Amino acid sequence: MQLITPDFGLLFWMSLVFLVVLFILWKWGFPAIVKMVNDRKAYIDDSLRKAHEANERLTNIKIESESILQEAREKQALILKEAAATRDAIVEQAQEKARAEGNRLISEAKAEIESQKRAAISEIRAQVAELSVKVAEKVLRKQLDNNEKQMDFIDRMLDEVCTSDKK
Repeated sequence: MQLITPDFGLLFWMSLVFLVVLFILWKWGFPAIVKMVNDRKAYIDDSLRKAHEANERLTNIKIESESILQEAREKQALILKEAAATRDAIVEQAQEKARAEGNRLISEAKAEIESQKRAAISEIRAQVAELSVKVAEKVLRKQLDNNEKQMDFIDRMLDEVCTSDKK
């Protein structure tokens, strides 16, 4: 029954020990516990803040990477378009040079043909003139083999020259 109704001395010593333990806990224990709880709370808050910042950075990085990717695609399309335009310009320029060179070669060939044609015509004329003179010389020698024929021919020529001067 002593446990159910404790003695005054036991109650006093138990109260005194309780108050000493309470004082020790109050002086050194609770501040340490409160400090650890506050430190843990600060650590958890700091971790949550850092996680939130990391999440925001990750979102910003995703947006930025999508923007960079889109810009890269646009630049790629622009570069491909410029390359195609440059290729077309080079092909057109090469074709134009080829046409110009072909026209120049054709013109040179025509000029060379014309020059050779004139030279051939000139040579033919010279040969025809030479042949004509030779034929005329042979004809005249045959016709003018005596003096009387020569004098008759000279008179006829003089008459033709005089009549052509009068006209």
